[in-house]
Amino acid sequence: MSELKKRWNGKTPKFWKKVQRVAIVAGAAAATLLAAPVTLPAAVVAIAGYVITAGTVAATLSQFTVEDKELINNDQK
Repeated sequence: MSELKKRWNGKTPKFWKKVQRVAIVAGAAAATLLAAPVTLPAAVVAIAGYVITAGTVAATLSQFTVEDKELINNDQK
C-alpha cells in the first residue's frame, strides 16, 4: 500500500501527463454528452459510457507512473 502512495505522489513523466489530460477531456466530453437534455440513440449512450470508463481508467493509471524508479526500487531492497 505504501508503494501506491509513493507512486501517486511521485513525479509523473511528461508523456503520461499528456495521456492523463486527454483521458480527462474525453471523459468530461462524454459525461457532458450524457447529461445533455436531449434524447440520444442507445448506441451513442453506450459509447459515451465506455468513453467515460476508459477515460477514468487511463487517467488513474497514468497518475501511478513515476519518473524516478529509485523511489520505488528503494523499498524493495
